[in-house]
Amino acid sequence: MNSLAKLLEAALFASPRPIPTEELAALDAEASPAAVQSALDELREHYDVDGHAVELVDAGGGWQILTRPEYTEAIERAQMAHRPRRLSPAALETLALVAYRQPIGRAEIEEIRGVDVGSVLKSLHERGLVDVVGRSEGLGRPLLYGTTSAFLEQFALRHLEELPRTDELAIALRVREPETLAEVLSTDEAS
Repeated sequence: MNSLAKLLEAALFASPRPIPTEELAALDAEASPAAVQSALDELREHYDVDGHAVELVDAGGGWQILTRPEYTEAIERAQMAHRPRRLSPAALETLALVAYRQPIGRAEIEEIRGVDVGSVLKSLHERGLVDVVGRSEGLGRPLLYGTTSAFLEQFALRHLEELPRTDELAIALRVREPETLAEVLSTDEAS
């Protein structure tokens, strides 16, 4: 492995968050963007080919060394990994609205959900999953919310375009219609 790849590996190993390529490039002022990308490719290949338990992943707007998925369950069982607190259903609903409709204001979220979301937005903001991204031109110029790079990181996304399309969600979440009595009877008679 070349010295630039080793330098990048050390920085990635020490970082608790994904590091954007531009920040990695700043580690060696003499390295060209192509050389940094080549070193990242070399490092990724090193982990893949040599059968390491970690991998180099492009997620959350940057690069990060992560445990391979096949080892996650064992590590969690042994309570070695830091697990973020789970999000409540209310927080997940609100976060989904922000992710799909950003920038979006609190009033619009409350109109869709039908409940006050002030405390939920505050919690999501404190966790770094949403942030204020601007102000609406409407009356009172209310705050507008959007997702953050921590959101991308937590959900293992490189960019928002990797979110499932809304038509895909509709199909995946469609509840099967209950069977009619006639369908039940015809199935029983066939048996």
